Amino acid sequence: MTTTGPTVRSAATRPPGRPLSSELSDQLVSVAVDILADEGWGRLNSDRIAARARAGKAGIYRRWPTMAALARHALSCTSLVRTPEDTGSLRSDLVALLDPWTRPLERAERAAASLVGAARHDEELRAGLEEALVRPLAAAVRELAGREAGRGRELSHERIALLGSVLQALWWQRYTAFVDAPMTSAQVDHLVADVLLPITDADPVSGRA
Repeated sequence: MTTTGPTVRSAATRPPGRPLSSELSDQLVSVAVDILADEGWGRLNSDRIAARARAGKAGIYRRWPTMAALARHALSCTSLVRTPEDTGSLRSDLVALLDPWTRPLERAERAAASLVGAARHDEELRAGLEEALVRPLAAAVRELAGREAGRGRELSHERIALLGSVLQALWWQRYTAFVDAPMTSAQVDHLVADVLLPITDADPVSGRA
């Protein structure tokens, strides 16, 4: 049977309220990052975010059910590890990878650093740091190792994994150091030459790289 009356939208297909404003979402994320970077995870709450953004708390919770979910989303909008351009050698590639260490922590890095301690007890925060730092860093190490293989020197999976683990540990140490003092270019160069490059050297017993 054909009907000519108005179509009634079912509850299952009706949008749940007004569409979320992307502009407000960006503003809320920016405020959250500011609070994390300048005051720390312990100061991040819906009251402070709403007051700074001049928004309602309901708008926050429509987007993120918890502050941890908001912090995770905020991390996903940042770039904590940047794979450098090919410099022609593994040593120079590693120096370029660590070039940000010659400057104070950026806003996004300070925000991420504020979550490291709390992430030990919060799965959402751990996942956020995994997505924003651990995976991109591992990808950068694989890329640098791939370039070295293209130059005729292939590193073993064990060496690549060890290099990645050491870099990750150094990255966490940089985020959690009590003194926010950047390294000098000379210090970065020594770190690469004395700590990181030896990891990629041939095994003295087996002769494998």
